[in-house]
Amino acid sequence: MQNIQAVELAKAYRLLNHGPTTIVTSAHAGVSNVMAAAWAMPLDFDPPKVLLVIDKSTLTRELVEASGEFALNVPTRAQAEQTLAVGSSSGREGDKFAALDIATFPAQEIGAPLMSGCLAWLECKVIPEPHNEQRYDLFIAEVVAAWADAAAFSEGRWHFPSADQHSLHYLSGGAFFATGEAFNVKLKP
Repeated sequence: MQNIQAVELAKAYRLLNHGPTTIVTSAHAGVSNVMAAAWAMPLDFDPPKVLLVIDKSTLTRELVEASGEFALNVPTRAQAEQTLAVGSSSGREGDKFAALDIATFPAQEIGAPLMSGCLAWLECKVIPEPHNEQRYDLFIAEVVAAWADAAAFSEGRWHFPSADQHSLHYLSGGAFFATGEAFNVKLKP
């Protein structure tokens, strides 16, 4: 028989939170910021939409509300330390891009920069839902451009080329794991 244990409700999110950790970049009026976000997920296919939770107290939230846009960057295992660092400090204390030596390149459809070295990038424009944003810190956005490192993603599939180029998954307290080995299953006719 399977050994089943209760999970503390405050940690129940961890049962589902094994999608890739993202790094959110944002910009408005000459100010830009970068933060880690484990709570981002796809919502719809056509047009593509995502959900993102951004706490009210953050500079990223301020910039996203002012600009109506943000980018989701999918970091690699090699960027785990940088991911933890951008999630552990506030942009209100100074320029995190400069302090953490984060290289960027321009997005094509939005004003926020894209973070170099990542596996994928989604340029997003917020679909205003003031009730959800204020009550739940939940933003809905349309993906207006998407990019991926061809060495890791092509023909609609991930195929991570090396151990350092797997996506990250954040648990808590600096604990991550990397995407595992892919395998296929076929249904019997």
